[in-house]
Amino acid sequence: MTQCIDQLSFGNLHGKQITAAFDGGNVSTDGGVLLVTEADRKLGLTGTLGGSLRDTRQAAKVSHIFADMLAQRVYQIACGYEDCNDADDLRYDPMFKTAIGRLPESEGALASQPTLSRFENSISRTQLLRLAHALADRVLDQYASRTPQRIILDFDGTDDPTHGQQQLTGFNGHYDEHCYLPLIVTARIDDGPDELLVAMLRPGKIHAAENALPVLKRLVAKLRERWPEVKIVFRADNGFGKPEIYDWCEDNKLGYLISLAQNSRLRAIAEPWMEDARAEYEETGETARHLHETRYAADRWRDERRVIVKAEVMAEGENPRFVVTNLVGGTAEDLYDEYSMRGEQENRIKELKNDLQIDRTSCHRFVANQFRVLLHATAFVLLSHLRKHLTGTDLARAQVCTLQRHLLKLGVRVRETARKVWLHFASNCPAQDLWPELLSRMRAAPA
Repeated sequence: MTQCIDQLSFGNLHGKQITAAFDGGNVSTDGGVLLVTEADRKLGLTGTLGGSLRDTRQAAKVSHIFADMLAQRVYQIACGYEDCNDADDLRYDPMFKTAIGRLPESEGALASQPTLSRFENSISRTQLLRLAHALADRVLDQYASRTPQRIILDFDGTDDPTHGQQQLTGFNGHYDEHCYLPLIVTARIDDGPDELLVAMLRPGKIHAAENALPVLKRLVAKLRERWPEVKIVFRADNGFGKPEIYDWCEDNKLGYLISLAQNSRLRAIAEPWMEDARAEYEETGETARHLHETRYAADRWRDERRVIVKAEVMAEGENPRFVVTNLVGGTAEDLYDEYSMRGEQENRIKELKNDLQIDRTSCHRFVANQFRVLLHATAFVLLSHLRKHLTGTDLARAQVCTLQRHLLKLGVRVRETARKVWLHFASNCPAQDLWPELLSRMRAAPA
């Protein structure tokens, strides 16, 4: 027999040659994608999103419907394949075929990279708006059987570096680069986890708060339509500290906790408390942190407002901070600690960027890049749904990359018979005890 040129040698083990070849047949490294499919089935997410897209192609010539292509891209992103080019190989993967609803051996391949790229570039602005609303609605539907008491909306922007002649790219001085400036909005419903509601791509050369107020108005209307009595709090950093946002929140009975950029007047107000913090630090050598409150009005404000002042001195230097709020009651310490909890949203943004590569916006057309952002956001929602049902396990607070490694990147041999599709996972798989519990919890949760 002629030796296969694709065989690889790894030396000898106890006198036997170690030889490798990529000829194992229907084996996949992504056996856990079916967990993502289970979460999707429970939420009805990709089906709803795909069903909201209008397909103008000739039906007789269509091999891959929009809903399937959307699910294919989302599942691949969830498993760590953020590049559309990966589809050229993964379209034959037996697990991704099974996840999309095709038999792994006897039915055809999934969509190729060119087909998916045409799909991404076919989406209109009107369709994008429908997708964005559908995504937020399906996330909120998880709480349909509850009546939340309080919802905190966290707004934040982040950078998305651009390259070449992409539409609406711009130089942003804060990030010192040409980029887009996505707006990310999460909601903390009562004491639940952060739920992703908005992932909106914006041009790079804009103010950090651009489009924030229109988005806030739409979200508040959506939330109050569901839960008229729910208390809503807007929380953000100083990039969103604009008078029109304060005014609208006050006029519409929204609470807010928003950081204030430092200026000479605020530093002068804080100076007596900073002196106390300096003295304490000099005496103890340990971080000195004092929290107080005052009344303050900037020139463009219509009224004085409550401002929380943090006077802090630590080994790294002085760290005065200011937070404006219209919340009544609560100590300065309580309110500042609640503002600081927005750091959890920053962790979600890190997951979106570092683990799911939401910044893979390499299309020329801005609208196509916004569609990609929504695909990555959808993948995040599905993985967040898995994480919510891991309470009490070692993965209860795991980051997305850890969920991928422990639950999704599982080797499996796939075998199709006349009556069944068999999935043979490794007998020593460390995650095997988690699967029955996770599936049971997801299936038992309210629809």
